[in-house]
Amino acid sequence: MPNSINNTFNNSDSTQLPERYISVSIAEQRLQLIDNNQILFDVIIATAKNGAGEQFGSECTPRGWHKIRAKIGASCVENTVFIARRPTGEICSESLQQKYPERDWILTRIMWLSGLEVGFNRSGQQDTMRRYIYIHGCPDNNPMGIPDSHGCIKMRNSDVIALFDRVEVGIPVYINEHRANA
Repeated sequence: MPNSINNTFNNSDSTQLPERYISVSIAEQRLQLIDNNQILFDVIIATAKNGAGEQFGSECTPRGWHKIRAKIGASCVENTVFIARRPTGEICSESLQQKYPERDWILTRIMWLSGLEVGFNRSGQQDTMRRYIYIHGCPDNNPMGIPDSHGCIKMRNSDVIALFDRVEVGIPVYINEHRANA
């Protein structure tokens, strides 16, 4: 595993990168928390089945620079079910998944993203925040390491709790299609 951002980004000038940020690689299905050029947290995730893209209704994972706009669910127990960013009172289980097979399960914690690049991932038909793109937990039986979401960044519940507890509202998030060693 690389331990510096110079290996994480392809063709990026590391002097222009923030000191602390989250990196999401669509190509590797990986999320990393970077601080002072060091990888502090590194997990496998799942991004969109439809690939990368910014358009409203595309169900793609948006690229570019974002920030965490809001953190939701700090006091909720693991596997808490959210609909429209509100806990439903349900705890996800296999029987609940069987009862509601059509649900897009958003569990445990939500980190709501907002684009920072006007005309690319902010404003108009490309607005990440208005597309309700999150970093969130999902059922443990959902696959990780392969594109499987409707645009969001899905994580194991234990991983999303660990990340949630280590980051603050406003932290930059860079979503890219690069491979670490490309």
